[in-house]
Amino acid sequence: MHVITRFLRFWYLQNKRDLPWRNTDDPYAIWIAEVIFQQTRINQGISYYRKFMGAFPHIQSLAMADEQKVLKLWQGLGYYSRAHNLLHTAREIVSVYQGVFPTDYQRLKLLKGIGPYTAAAIASIAFNQPCAAVDGNVARVIARLYGIRDPMNSTKGKKKIQTMAEALLDNNDPGLHNQAIMEFGALHCVPLNPDCLNCGLKLYCVAFQNDLVDTLPVRVKRSKPKIRWFHYLVCCYRHNEATQVLLQQRLAGDIWNGLYEFPLIEADTEMELTTLVEHPVFKQIIQDKQYVIKRVSGQYKHQLSHQKLLVRFFHIEFDEVCYNSKENHVSLINESNLNDYPFPRLIDRYLTEMGLSGKGY
Repeated sequence: MHVITRFLRFWYLQNKRDLPWRNTDDPYAIWIAEVIFQQTRINQGISYYRKFMGAFPHIQSLAMADEQKVLKLWQGLGYYSRAHNLLHTAREIVSVYQGVFPTDYQRLKLLKGIGPYTAAAIASIAFNQPCAAVDGNVARVIARLYGIRDPMNSTKGKKKIQTMAEALLDNNDPGLHNQAIMEFGALHCVPLNPDCLNCGLKLYCVAFQNDLVDTLPVRVKRSKPKIRWFHYLVCCYRHNEATQVLLQQRLAGDIWNGLYEFPLIEADTEMELTTLVEHPVFKQIIQDKQYVIKRVSGQYKHQLSHQKLLVRFFHIEFDEVCYNSKENHVSLINESNLNDYPFPRLIDRYLTEMGLSGKGY
């Protein structure tokens, strides 16, 4: 066993966090954890994991779930394609594999939403298959240990890191090894200001020996995010002391596919109110009915992976039923039922801050 591998095993057994998916070899529980934490920090996502497993404790329950309920539980995690893929793959495993997870890496990788890292994690942790799982934490540790200067998000860099990860792998206990190096990256070999002086691997670390810790790993710089201006029409109709709100559902092919939002006007720049009311979407919603614009929100900023959204909410009240079109996936929803619908984090934040979510207007 490589000295680095031996150290990582020892360090992990002494320092690992007590996390629920580490007390099981159930591939379903491991899969759910790996998908949730692909883009989410442990301290932010653990409550989501517990709620998700509470609602869908086994793959059959997830396969039978309503998509809206799955998305509602996912609300706030972002990257909603993960939730769609979970549901799709759960149904595939139940229908094609009779509810039993494939046990090998190659077959796991064929399932929707399961890439090389997730397949390796499941195969090694659940089925003891000798597969090196390389996530961002692992890539950082290896890039520093071996002084890999090729960008970790480039094809060449990924290949080098994967090769070294496989060389370090403990084939006798690959699941424990993969968790050990991931945990070491998450807790000790952190992105900024790692405690290198008290690191048991400093004598073997090229980055430490050559004063490269702050520059490794290297990443290809992303292009500047695209800026998009969103103008949401929060349309409300009061009737018999009850309030109905106009919602529309995002359609397939969108990052918020299946989620709900208010009618939206997107533009190349921020629109003044005088311009907004002349927009065709605004006129289609209003349909010559009497309305009052009660308030306009401040600007909300929402950062996505490659986009930056600049958003305002226009709160509009009607004295008669406003636009309602099943054909365009637009419908009036009782305000008291708003909490049943999955929203993007941006809109959920607005509802919460304004006290609108299930609390009345």
